[in-house]
Amino acid sequence: MVRTVCLLPTTLIGLALAGPLTAAESSRLAGLEQIYADFNDAQGAVAYLDSGSLAQDRYAGRSRQEWQQVYVADRTRLLAGLKTVAVPGAARDRRALSVMRAAVQESPPAPESLAPVGRCSETRAVQSLRRLQQSLYACFSELGNQLSFEGGTVTRVAAFELLTRLPEPERRRALFMAFVPLWRALNGSGEANSPYRRMILRAAAQARRRGSAVTAAAQTLGVSAQEVERWLERVLRTWADVAPAEPVEPWDYRFAAGPAERELAEAVPREALRGLNQRFYEDLGLNLAGAQVVYDLEPRAGKAPLAYTDYIRRGRMEAGTWQPTLVRVSASYERGGLGPLNELVHENGHAAHMLALRTRPAFMDLGDALFYEAFADVPAWSVYEAAWQQKYLGRHSDPAAALRAHHSAVMLDVAWALFDCRMLDRPGADPNQVWTDITSRYLHVIPHPELPWWAMRVQLVDEPGYMVNYGLGAVITADLRRRIQEQIGSFDAGNPRWFVWLQAQLLGSGEEYPTSQLLRRFLGRPVSTAALLEQLRRDALPPEAAGL
Repeated sequence: MVRTVCLLPTTLIGLALAGPLTAAESSRLAGLEQIYADFNDAQGAVAYLDSGSLAQDRYAGRSRQEWQQVYVADRTRLLAGLKTVAVPGAARDRRALSVMRAAVQESPPAPESLAPVGRCSETRAVQSLRRLQQSLYACFSELGNQLSFEGGTVTRVAAFELLTRLPEPERRRALFMAFVPLWRALNGSGEANSPYRRMILRAAAQARRRGSAVTAAAQTLGVSAQEVERWLERVLRTWADVAPAEPVEPWDYRFAAGPAERELAEAVPREALRGLNQRFYEDLGLNLAGAQVVYDLEPRAGKAPLAYTDYIRRGRMEAGTWQPTLVRVSASYERGGLGPLNELVHENGHAAHMLALRTRPAFMDLGDALFYEAFADVPAWSVYEAAWQQKYLGRHSDPAAALRAHHSAVMLDVAWALFDCRMLDRPGADPNQVWTDITSRYLHVIPHPELPWWAMRVQLVDEPGYMVNYGLGAVITADLRRRIQEQIGSFDAGNPRWFVWLQAQLLGSGEEYPTSQLLRRFLGRPVSTAALLEQLRRDALPPEAAGL
């Protein structure tokens, strides 16, 4: 996940064409772009300080309060200056103004951090949508990162990994039920006024007025929000046809898909995660250590309850020299395994995207969320390929089993994306029943409508609709992977052309072009589900191989 202020698509908002800029106007636009760069860097600095990953309370000689003052002052100057600057005739300059206006208008009055700012105990009392979301988000930190299991505690991410490994069904069920305190905090006993159900009603009302991550994703693809739901259903129907049809309990779902995870677990210990990630990206032509990427991967109290990647400083030209982008990656890894490694490589996919940007300040960002979440999975999916495993682990699992592990995890994301869409469209529905209908029909999971086990992803409460960027993003990921392989060859075991070629062909221009246009130009056609559906049909693992 990338930390972002505005997830809505940027459009040309109220801009009328004018003639070419005079020298004075051109200078003023350039000045506004420098203020915009300073504004973004102030936001990155505050988030860095708030993350708790620094041993001191200052960054680049300034305290958090000083950085916040820079942010507020620059935001005020931008709001005023962007209203009055002459609208240029040049398309790139019009686009620059559009992108900056949209971003600044959507930015909060003070910089926000992904560290929890609310308290889980407030979910029953707070009324405003944002405060309620912040309180629900805090539940994932306070409860989700401290699940009680067998006399100790485990984090939510570690529990996911353990569910692929524990051989005893009763222990898997006990670990699964360790989520109950979190589920109860989010959805109570399933009553109509539970914290989640109050939140989704407000979020749906806001989405009708302002749009949501679902409508933004639809705009990226050039389709309707209803078509987004149909794309997700098409993917899930294909999976339901090719996946083993033997029903499984929800606590057994990950284990049933996990022979490859278990076979390679010891080859991916927690202490090896960073090194494996580093080696792979070096073989793709990107030296993350040389780029000084900052890592914060140890679990700790009060840490953001989800993995994310953020800018510390965005690159820019200074006195004719490029000042490079600085990036940080935050996650909490108690355990190793293919699952955590896949997540870490995904987050470093965001880092690679950020480091590839080489453009003017107005365009120094990643584009639409659907695109940047999809791109981060382009390298991450390689972890499940036999060529990757053989090179970096010295052996590989059965290819069919690895595909089953990979696709089962992707299909959970697609299911959550469909859940998000349906809840935003029908917010009065019972979320337990919506989730049960999806998982029993498409994932062959035995119905348990009494259990709100949908409530395992923090994005569902922090940004309703955001899960579509992972679920529908899988369509784009598969399409991008196919196109890259056609152009420069396989990259699952590394390819030194990968980073430089993608920087030139897809990533380096940032937000200079609308994401929909960028994707169409790169692919040579509109995005299609064909590549993903063909991949799913490769999954032919027989049910008895699941090991249940």
